[in-house]
Amino acid sequence: MLVNWYPGHMAKAKRMLQENLKLIDVVVEVVDARCPMATRNPDFESLFSGKDRIIILNKADLADQSVTNAWIDFFKAQGILAVEFVSTKSSMKKKAVEIISKAAEEKVARMKAKGVVKVVRAMIVGIPNVGKSTFINCVAGVSRAQVGDKPGVTRGKQWVRITPHLELMDTPGMLWPKLENELYASRLAYIGSVRDDVLNIEQMTLGLIEVLRERCRSKFELRYSISIFNEDTDADVLHAICKSRGFITSQDEFDIERGCRIILDEFRAGKICRLSLDLPSEIANEES
Repeated sequence: MLVNWYPGHMAKAKRMLQENLKLIDVVVEVVDARCPMATRNPDFESLFSGKDRIIILNKADLADQSVTNAWIDFFKAQGILAVEFVSTKSSMKKKAVEIISKAAEEKVARMKAKGVVKVVRAMIVGIPNVGKSTFINCVAGVSRAQVGDKPGVTRGKQWVRITPHLELMDTPGMLWPKLENELYASRLAYIGSVRDDVLNIEQMTLGLIEVLRERCRSKFELRYSISIFNEDTDADVLHAICKSRGFITSQDEFDIERGCRIILDEFRAGKICRLSLDLPSEIANEES
């Protein structure tokens, strides 16, 4: 599943990020907690070097909690603060604001010593569909207020005031030129970060079925009232789900497209199981 997905406007988005970096105290990278590596833009490493960074493990309620904890430890070992986030949990909103503010406290203290009241400015970055704008909206809540263009900021970019001392800037989702890691490409497809209409939906669903039967078979079986046997192919499982849900065409054949759609939609919504696709151990294996 090799994906060449770099639209022309992505180069413009990258320039916008570079132009605004001088105004930024903290870079907040939002990733999907189910795929913390697959949903990280590798270009960010060099683009934001020298900046304080925080990783928001968004949609943590859809991921395996123990694996999320392992990712937090993994990033900590790299000197990067990572925090899990669920948009419906108010305690996490407060924690996120505190962490972003704290990341720039040394700079704030230096400015205060000079008699300058410093407003912390954070840039929210990430690939498309990881929930950047949702994160900002949740953190801002009903007090959300756009504070207008700042000098030197690309025209049209708006800052959102979270507290009197913290402002966030949303940015366009930014991809990298070519996604060559087929494992990551598949996982991005499973969670919906790659548009379904540019992919073979049946092939993608069969790949997801393989993962689900390996990682959470009992919950997978329970969700669709089926029994999966070792000798069953992934196509057999898809057919069993179509039969269980009554997805039969007027020609008395399995409605494969409808079966694929329900599996993808329910996985993405967390209705099958909480599942982390990326594992820290995979990185260790790659490095060894």
